[in-house]
Amino acid sequence: MGTLYLVRHGQASFGAADYDQLSELGTRQCRLLGEYWRARGQRFDTVLTGSLKRHAQSFAAIAEGLGAAPEPLIWPGLNEYDSEAVIHAIHPEPLPRPVDAEMVRHHFRLLRSGLQAWMRGETRPAGMPSYADFAAGVAGALAHVRQHCEGEVLIVSSGGPIATAVGQVLGTSAETSIELNLRIRNSAVSEFSFNPKRHLLQSFNNLPHLDSPEYRELASYA
Repeated sequence: MGTLYLVRHGQASFGAADYDQLSELGTRQCRLLGEYWRARGQRFDTVLTGSLKRHAQSFAAIAEGLGAAPEPLIWPGLNEYDSEAVIHAIHPEPLPRPVDAEMVRHHFRLLRSGLQAWMRGETRPAGMPSYADFAAGVAGALAHVRQHCEGEVLIVSSGGPIATAVGQVLGTSAETSIELNLRIRNSAVSEFSFNPKRHLLQSFNNLPHLDSPEYRELASYA
């Protein structure tokens, strides 16, 4: 059996003009994860990442903390959906920049509704694949790990693909993956064991590198 670690990127730039950019906190979260693994002798045989900037930046910070890591295989099927396009498909009017808690909650209520419509095939957000194709991209990454990887494997991706992967392994509905997605924290680790035939979920959405009084305040979701 091998072990697959799926890591969501560190905190990005929610509400900024370019979300696809790690914040200072996001970089620190990922560096601490690498340091946590280095202290425990963790090494990886294979690394896959999506092709987004926040994926590359997160992996770079993990690798810095870890001290050494293989060159990643870039896998576009691990890229996140476009949340702005998902929302725009059901709410064409421009949304103000979220500047308080209520506006953030409103944003995520719209996102949940938009994801449901996309998954049901009721909308086709601009510039995005169908949900079936999105899910197939995630399934392809998991199949690659089963068929071509051994030992310790790291995937650095986003909440949507990771939640989709967990849902595929557990056999849940697509809608259930929305709730999983919206709970995944920045730099959180989910863990599968795998063999050539299947993956098995071992853990979900853990922050072992932040589980101490000095670091708990560094946990974030967006």
